[in-house]
Amino acid sequence: MKGSYLALAISGILVSLPGCSSTVTKSAMDVPQKNDVWYSDAEAKIAKAKAMKPIDKPAKNVILFVGDGMSIGTVTAARIFEGQRRGLLGEEYSLTMESLPHMALSKTYNTNSQIPDSAGTATAMVTGVKSKQGVISVDDNVHRGFCNTAIGNEATTAWELAAEEGLSAGVISTARITHATPATTYAHSADRNWENDTKLTNIAKNQGCVDIAQQLIDFDKGDGLQVVFGGGRREFLPNTVVDPEGKKGKRGDGRNLISEWQQKHPDGQYVYDKAGFDKLDEKTTRAFGLFESSHMKYEADRRDGEPSLAEMTSKAIDILSKNDKGYILMVEAGRIDHAHHATNAARALADTVAFDDAIKAALDKTNVEDTLVIVTADHAHTLIMNGYSDRGNPILGLSKKGGKYNTDDFGKRYTTLAYGNGASAVNGARANPTQEEAMQLDYMQQSLVRFGSETHSGEDVAIFARGPQAYLFQGAVEQNYIYHVMNEALGLAK
Repeated sequence: MKGSYLALAISGILVSLPGCSSTVTKSAMDVPQKNDVWYSDAEAKIAKAKAMKPIDKPAKNVILFVGDGMSIGTVTAARIFEGQRRGLLGEEYSLTMESLPHMALSKTYNTNSQIPDSAGTATAMVTGVKSKQGVISVDDNVHRGFCNTAIGNEATTAWELAAEEGLSAGVISTARITHATPATTYAHSADRNWENDTKLTNIAKNQGCVDIAQQLIDFDKGDGLQVVFGGGRREFLPNTVVDPEGKKGKRGDGRNLISEWQQKHPDGQYVYDKAGFDKLDEKTTRAFGLFESSHMKYEADRRDGEPSLAEMTSKAIDILSKNDKGYILMVEAGRIDHAHHATNAARALADTVAFDDAIKAALDKTNVEDTLVIVTADHAHTLIMNGYSDRGNPILGLSKKGGKYNTDDFGKRYTTLAYGNGASAVNGARANPTQEEAMQLDYMQQSLVRFGSETHSGEDVAIFARGPQAYLFQGAVEQNYIYHVMNEALGLAK
């Protein structure tokens, strides 16, 4: 009987035994760890989670943040990286994106590939259907490089639908604005590489396909694109023209698409550097900024000549918010991916933190009650974290425990971060790096399999969200589900 009494008491059931006047009630039992900071912090988060209510109403605005190649491992490493830059041990730090209350996992495979590319993954996010590798906002009937298969199989994007409904539309990237991810918002193409006219085959041209840069200029849904910020100036200029920074254009058709944009949009302002960007003010209603001939600088290399991703995001919101009907905006951190391809973790993590700064800028400028903010990645990379480092060990450095460097079975030191493949792999004995070497900005993390460029991986990526309908992100979802949440929030199409 005594054992039953104890079990019932612990379970919180009121118990009164015959002949006993005492009653056991449900109460918080004291545990010796109750004053531990980890314990109390978790209790506080429980209370905050209980107070959180889903925002189940239409959204006025949608911002889709895409960290290109931002695997979950990248988020973890960037969290530690930034925490250590701020003087902390690092692991306890939290990025802004991690504060968003709703989360899910995104399954990133393409219809024809276990390991995806940015074109197919971004197409899923902006059109609501999965498609093949290498194609831009077309459905699965299209074969890469075959123009005739794309005609009639275009998949309407959320950006096109929003513009037709009178919302303002914008797209930002630190990569070329004609690159795969940003291109999916406004273009339809059987090949992601058709960024300018010289990249199309004569057959494709004769069949009626046009290059991605021209499609940006020709975008005529609603009031067009009010904001375009990124790199890729060369895709819009003839190969006979040298831009203000001394780089030649790539077009072979003689067309200057920047001039054509200016003629088409006399209300708009074209800028190519930070000085011009800073002159965009409260009177600006349309802006076109191309800040590099090709991709914009990595954040670790960026100087005064280019705006940061956070600055571009903030400026875009200022411009787009002038439309009382609302807006839709994509913000891509395109160069996280490029640094990973180079097995250069330092630059990948610095660009991830810059991406997080842009997210913070957006959260500060928007109202949680009317703006759906989604943060995700198009795909993952082969970045891994090796064991077993001490807490607070420099994330970019060598693995160290108890004051001594960890070594492999051959007695060689290794970095905490490494890649499954890439140009840093060697045919033969692995090098024995020093801490000084590993902490250099240009250091290429060691990799296992030798390729000229590190590859994507097929792992799920995270989705973080805040605002109207954000609670719909639950569990592990197909990547095209992201479009459907945006569609649900804005009520674009059924």
